Amino acid sequence: MKETSVADDVMRAAVELFAANGYANTSVQQVVEAAGVTKGAMYHYFQSKDDLLFGIYDRMLSLQKEHLDAIIERGGAVSKVLRAVCVDVIETSIDFLPEGTVFFRSMHMLTAPRQSEVTRRRREYHDEFAALIEQGQNEGLYRSDIPRPVLIANFFADVHYLSHWYSPEGPEGKTLLAEQLTDLFLTGIDARAAKGDGR
Repeated sequence: MKETSVADDVMRAAVELFAANGYANTSVQQVVEAAGVTKGAMYHYFQSKDDLLFGIYDRMLSLQKEHLDAIIERGGAVSKVLRAVCVDVIETSIDFLPEGTVFFRSMHMLTAPRQSEVTRRRREYHDEFAALIEQGQNEGLYRSDIPRPVLIANFFADVHYLSHWYSPEGPEGKTLLAEQLTDLFLTGIDARAAKGDGR
């Protein structure tokens, strides 16, 4: 086994076991046995089970943040940028559906410092997302009669709820679904539609 694959093998085993048995009911020993590695090898990458749970979320959020920054860096009309960001966060959430499911189910079991770190990381993402909506509001594109936190919560509620009903084996591919949910969200915040002007 290549050393570089140890972290991936441990993470994969942890996600499967946490999903099947629950975070609290899964031991480190079960994880390393399922991954086919030693505890020493696991502890080289993850200091504890808490660290492992955080790592599951960190991978997903880090990728989404990288994508967000890259989309914003490319520039363009805010309507196109926000659309691209929405589609991306839905697609990547589907790509990491098992990880997201495990994390959101077990997040409350993280230690206080880890929970604070998760909150900080999520706020970084949401602040950039909110800035796009604010820019669109300033340009008269998006409705301002509803507080931005409510608009943002409306979108991410759909994202976080994906694990309750979406199946990659179902008839809807991730890109089509991402575009559909994005269209619903953007239509809902469209300033012209809110005023009854249509499109």
